[in-house]
Amino acid sequence: MSSVKEFKLPDLGEGLTEGEILQWLVKPGETIVLNQPIVEVETAKAAVEIPSPYAGVVAEVMFEPGTTVDVGSTIIRIETEPGTASAEVSAARDGRTDGRSGREER
Repeated sequence: MSSVKEFKLPDLGEGLTEGEILQWLVKPGETIVLNQPIVEVETAKAAVEIPSPYAGVVAEVMFEPGTTVDVGSTIIRIETEPGTASAEVSAARDGRTDGRSGREER
């Protein structure tokens, strides 16, 4: 069973309270990975690409390019796969369950 995570426009620094969506770098239905750039936003100071804090499938983009959005507003919804992160942790543990410390000997 999956869950939908909402990502809000983060505070981009120096007291900025809003940003303009310049372009989406992803579209609904697209699979994305953690830290993949998802949107380009322009503030009074600069244009920046914002990375995704989640891996999953883009469920919905909330604003069209050209829209000015307040910091803290939900800008995208991402359907995440529960267990994805826990599967990665389990795989990492599996490498150490045979008595090794996880570090290679040289």
